[in-house]
Amino acid sequence: MYFDSNIKFLRNRKKLTQDQLAITLDINRSTLNNYENGISGPSIQSLVLLSDYFHVAIDTLLRVDLVKLRESQLYELEHGQDVFLKGSNLRVMATTVDRLNRDNIELVSEKAKAGYTNGFADPEYISELPVFQLPFLSAERKYRTFQISGDSMLPIPDGAWITGEFVQDWSEIKTGDLYVVLTLNEGLVFKQLKNELSEHGHIELISLNPAYKTYQMGASEIREVWKFVHYISRDVAEPTLTDNQVGQQLKLLTEEIRELKRSIENSGGK
Repeated sequence: MYFDSNIKFLRNRKKLTQDQLAITLDINRSTLNNYENGISGPSIQSLVLLSDYFHVAIDTLLRVDLVKLRESQLYELEHGQDVFLKGSNLRVMATTVDRLNRDNIELVSEKAKAGYTNGFADPEYISELPVFQLPFLSAERKYRTFQISGDSMLPIPDGAWITGEFVQDWSEIKTGDLYVVLTLNEGLVFKQLKNELSEHGHIELISLNPAYKTYQMGASEIREVWKFVHYISRDVAEPTLTDNQVGQQLKLLTEEIRELKRSIENSGGK
């Protein structure tokens, strides 16, 4: 069991001394010291107390070596995504880490998208994808980058690289935000979503390009959801004109046409 090392590890993550934690929990410092050094085991009351304080299930405190978890896993654990608390509803994701045990950002190119549809949960397949790091992204989140194709999401251009943040809990999908969705039948799609999972058991997928129709997809057809963070492209998106700018452009065009007509009329009269 890993109780002794886990308690010390969690205490250090909160930057607390043994004295500070002992006072907070109203226990003797010597008792806490004995726990951390494996001199004595905790009582049921102490287990419950420590579990509640760190928001980590008792089973996790005893059976899981927290020291070996990635930062993104620890973040999820400390924010309610404990497998022993949530049970089988927790979605397991294959991932890779660098030599410092930090989550990599795996790169899924257009050519790799078909394979990803079948291999997204296969650690061996994921380990073969190119990887990189972006230092300005949070170490407490899991990211992956996907190449999109087509013009359904203009002004984001064809061939752009979309980086997404893994969404563990689909109830947190925000209507109006952009997401990369791994689907059962369509593979990877990049859309604006409308979340109707709790009311109707489906989401609506909306293209930014109005030429494409909105459609619905049931929860059973979804495999992964990644929230849009940013995109990288060598192409510059065409600017979107406001109504006022369109009006100004039309006014200028009308004046140019009038000037051209006057010039033609004057030339014809000579």
